[in-house]
Parts: sequence; structure tokens; C-alpha cells
Amino acid sequence: MSQFRSSLMNLPPVVKNLLIINVLMLLVTSVVGDRFGFNIDRLLALHFPLSEYFRPHQFVTHMFMHGGIGHLFFNMFALFMFGRVLESVWGPKRFLIYYMVTGLGAAALHTFVGWLDYSSMKAAANAFANTPTPDLMLDFIREHMGRVQPWVTDFVNSWAENPSNAYDTQKAIAMVNQMITENINVPTVGASGAVFGILLAFGMLFPNTELMLIFPPIPIKAKYFVIGYGLIELFMGVQNQSGDNIAHFAHLGGMLFGFVLIKIWQKNSKNFY
Repeated sequence: MSQFRSSLMNLPPVVKNLLIINVLMLLVTSVVGDRFGFNIDRLLALHFPLSEYFRPHQFVTHMFMHGGIGHLFFNMFALFMFGRVLESVWGPKRFLIYYMVTGLGAAALHTFVGWLDYSSMKAAANAFANTPTPDLMLDFIREHMGRVQPWVTDFVNSWAENPSNAYDTQKAIAMVNQMITENINVPTVGASGAVFGILLAFGMLFPNTELMLIFPPIPIKAKYFVIGYGLIELFMGVQNQSGDNIAHFAHLGGMLFGFVLIKIWQKNSKNFY
């Protein structure tokens, strides 16, 4: 126990404080929600700019919020394992700048992709409103929502029996618009964007360092791990795996902005370290 406490005390300052802040924020979120019934995610999590819950400060605050113990653990474990190495090499100031830039970059790319998705959904919803049919409603949901809920299928089947029913038609249009509203109100939380930026930096600075994977339990060089992870995130993002509740393009944003920032630093300094 004393050895574990000593390891925490010897952590570089930025990593140590980030770990403490993220853990405290999860505790505060749980206590406030359980005891007072206040949804703190609505205030601090990142929302789409057109959402009624959006506030500019959320671009920063969402990085310190997490969706649960598991989400927090994996992000903080990566920060502990790789962030302390980078901070030891760069120093606290440069590491903090890198962490914040990659986190904000992740949020920026996530928001941009979200805007593209929203524009596509809105155009499809307008087209549906012009010619509303049960089949078009199912097509809209499959394309933009991932899967059709059973109660929606029941409604569509009932509407299909009498497609000219004005009440069902207006209800269908309202349901599609409500789906868009609910979609833009989904919050995004987590330090994952900055963490993926940290993984990218570690792979660039220490490309031939071997990492031991948990599954499969084999060693792999850091550069190949980072490249492979990035390709997986790109594939999952392009495939629009909305059901997994993971912001894949935020992860890619952290890596992208991290790569650009490192290249700028390398260009402006003979001694990158």
C-alpha cells in the first residue's frame, strides 16, 4: 500500500492533478445526481451547438466528465501509463498544452462530423415531410438512427394499414423531428480525445517501444499499435456505429491535432525533447 502511495506521490504534477480532477468529477457527478437529482452532465457535458443545452464552456468541461467507473478507469490508466512518460520528457507546461489542444481538437472534429450528420438528417426529414410514407420513415430511421425500436415498428405497421390517415401522417412527421432533437441533445463526455492524442505522441516519440497487449497477449511496437488503433477508429467512425455510444471521430481528432502539434514543435525546435 505504501509503495502504491509512493508511486502516486512521484507522478509528475500535471498527470497527477488530471487524475485527481477526473476522479473527483465522477464522484461529484454521482453524488449530485443521487442526492439532489440534478443532471450535471446537462451543464458540463459537450452538446451539439444547436442543442438547447449547449454552452461554450462545455468544450473544456466535457474532458473531465466520464460515463462511469469503466470509462474513467481506461482513460485514466492510459493517462497514467503514457502521460507520465510524456510529461517527464516534455515538462509540465508543454504536456498540459498538448493535452488541452488534443482534447479541444477532438471536440472540434466530433462537432464538425456531428454537423454533417445533422445536415444529412435534416435534409432527409424535410424530404420525408414532403412525401411521408411508412417505408420512407423506416428508411430514415435505419439510415440515421441505427435500428428501429419495436414500438416504432408497431406504429409504422398500423399506419401502413391506412397510409392516408392524416393523424398518423402528422404523428410520423413529429416523431421524425423529435428523433433529430433527441439526437442533438445526446451529450459527449470523457478525456478519450486527449488520451488518444497521448497514445499518438507516445508512438511518435518512442516508436519501437514494445507494448504488451491484453488481448491477444502479444508484444507489439508502439508505432504499429497507434497505426492499428487509428485505422480501427477510422473504420468504426465511417461505418457510423452509432449503437456503441463511442465518439470515434473525437478519438481521431485527438490523434490528428496531436500529430499536427508535434510536427509544429519538431519544425520549430532542433531538440524536440
